[in-house]
Amino acid sequence: MRKIYPDAAAALDGLLKDGMLIHSGGFGLCGIPGALIAAIRDAGVKDLTVVSNNAGIDGAGLGLLLETRQIRKMISSYVGENKTFAQQFLAGELEIEFNPQGTLAERIRAGGAGIPAFFTKTGYGTQVAEGKETREFDGEHYVMERGLFADLAVIHAWKADTEGNLVFRKTARNFNPMMATAAKVTVVQVEHLVEAGEIDPDHIHTPGIYVQRIVKLPADYEKRIEQRTTRKRVTDAIPPNANAAAAGAENLA
Repeated sequence: MRKIYPDAAAALDGLLKDGMLIHSGGFGLCGIPGALIAAIRDAGVKDLTVVSNNAGIDGAGLGLLLETRQIRKMISSYVGENKTFAQQFLAGELEIEFNPQGTLAERIRAGGAGIPAFFTKTGYGTQVAEGKETREFDGEHYVMERGLFADLAVIHAWKADTEGNLVFRKTARNFNPMMATAAKVTVVQVEHLVEAGEIDPDHIHTPGIYVQRIVKLPADYEKRIEQRTTRKRVTDAIPPNANAAAAGAENLA
């Protein structure tokens, strides 16, 4: 089966429709399928339900789809970095289904494993449990959560071979591997593409059987940093001429 496509628009051709459920990988702006999100925006599909840990930021990630009002509902864990998200929610223009982060991850994993529902202690007795079935096991109370299986998963990987075997890099792995298993069709954007057999089998995080379409990102693809946090260099923290003054004082002693 041909899996390599020339660009994001081609990789999504024939897959998008109004009202569909989409898994979108990433955490903040780390490991997000930015090129695929932009292609979804350009396709103009609407009334989308999107499963993602958060909604990116204004002007990047899923924030692009919020700006064009293509998302009807978000199933998320954290959305505190996106003002557009907050404005639409407070105005009653966007539905939100909040999940504790571990519960969200397990709902996606369960969807990929064919598990329709599971029970967890997390959220019992809170608003998270409102309207959901609860049950007691061994004297402890649990809330039932449904597995999440999407029409489409869009994810980002560091490396892929032509068969779709994927390697994720460090924290960019986040929700991407489990989402790849939990959709009818998985489309991945990759930074590096190699021939089949070039990836050590022990290094593969997601087997190619879960991946239907691949698009290789251009070399100049920008991976934005959501909040740049850096430490001052040691030399920056030392006042000018401090070393010389210290040496002079030592000589005088």
